[in-house]
Amino acid sequence: MNKAPVIKTARLVLRGHILADFEPLRAFFDTDLAKFVGAPISDARLWQGFAADVGAWELLGMGGWAITLPDGTMIGQISVNQPKHFPEVELGWMLFEGHSRKGYAAEAAIAVRNWAVANLPLTSLVSYIDPENGRSILLAAKLGARIDNKATKPQNETCLVFRYKLAAVDDTDGSVEAYA
Repeated sequence: MNKAPVIKTARLVLRGHILADFEPLRAFFDTDLAKFVGAPISDARLWQGFAADVGAWELLGMGGWAITLPDGTMIGQISVNQPKHFPEVELGWMLFEGHSRKGYAAEAAIAVRNWAVANLPLTSLVSYIDPENGRSILLAAKLGARIDNKATKPQNETCLVFRYKLAAVDDTDGSVEAYA
């Protein structure tokens, strides 16, 4: 059975989802930040997405991770995944309220991007980002992604497509310890 690997960075632990992660995700989708990732959303649709991120590991060898602090507190989610409605594999992230502007998203994204490049047979890697989500746009640029105006977008989505080069990201700040 394919399971999400645990990825540890200097300040974070990225781990496969557990059932208890659903409630923090539900709470996130009740905040204004969730407007960039499809909110408002019903509990049924959120459950389907949550279960898909978990099940994708078995079916695709990739999926979602809970972003947690070393004490186990869940502060967000990150994934590398390609649900059927995505034309390409996507690196996506979201941080819960109170955890932005601390470098957590960059730290998690660098670790997951490096894991994906090292472990998946990628032909491409993109991030689909809402044009009004300035923080995510800045993060994708920080990771070296560039807007690809010719890329196919997910069905019924108005988003920007940021394309990554398929090489490991330099870990210039020493934040990525290892992945297992």
